[in-house]
Amino acid sequence: MDVFISVDMEGIAGITTMRHILRGTDDYPRSRLLMTDEANAAVSGAFEGGAKRVVVSDSHGDMGNLLPDRLDRRSELVSGTPKLPWSMLTGIGPDFAVALFIGYHAGGGVEAAVMDHTFTGYFFDVRVNDDQWNETHLNAALAGSFGVPVGLVTGDDKCCEQAKRLKGVRTVAVKQGIGRHVATSLSPQVAHERIRRAALEATRTANEALVFRPKPPFGLEVDMISTSCTELAALAPGTQRTGPRTVRFEAKTVQEMIQTLLAWMYLARHAAPQYKVD
Repeated sequence: MDVFISVDMEGIAGITTMRHILRGTDDYPRSRLLMTDEANAAVSGAFEGGAKRVVVSDSHGDMGNLLPDRLDRRSELVSGTPKLPWSMLTGIGPDFAVALFIGYHAGGGVEAAVMDHTFTGYFFDVRVNDDQWNETHLNAALAGSFGVPVGLVTGDDKCCEQAKRLKGVRTVAVKQGIGRHVATSLSPQVAHERIRRAALEATRTANEALVFRPKPPFGLEVDMISTSCTELAALAPGTQRTGPRTVRFEAKTVQEMIQTLLAWMYLARHAAPQYKVD
């Protein structure tokens, strides 16, 4: 049995502020350790649950955060940027029995959620068929397009609440969000044990997990943070600019929707810089 594990950073126990997750800060090296150790807890549980192969996808920022020499030697690591064609889920395919999402976070605009956003700070809001979707929902739909169910989501309590859209999914809340950069967190050791046990059960019962397969078509809409971002995103073929900061795309498949969203993200990153005038 093959298991795919996507690991983000904002939903890791003990991580709460931007200083924790940005490369170049004094706090970032510790966060890499915390992230890698939670990944290892999930890997350990997956193997205990019957996995024969575990692939771990580094899914935060430049996707080069996990420490290869500290990662469980039985696992394989997908890292680097840009990770095309599926970003956080690059490497997934129909051979996997189940996917586990570790260290995830709530979507942009969720009150008291730790570092809430959806894929990028350039996106203010992401909607599919007029419903707000976050990274958990989008990645679960992408996994579902390959026939792969999501068996476990971990992160803060707001992330876990949003994950309930995925029927039957297990969740582990490793911290309770108080504000965007404030949380009450479990100790890493307690978080690791809870994640290990949940990953074991999610893997052991993978054949009972429900695949998330939303019905097409998909009306994808994103409100950007600025009109500059929207101008650039509108260059993507098939994109409609429906407002000063809003773009829309009508997708026939989940994979078409995800690739359009990623194209918007990469284009928006090249929005005109803001110059400081003395």
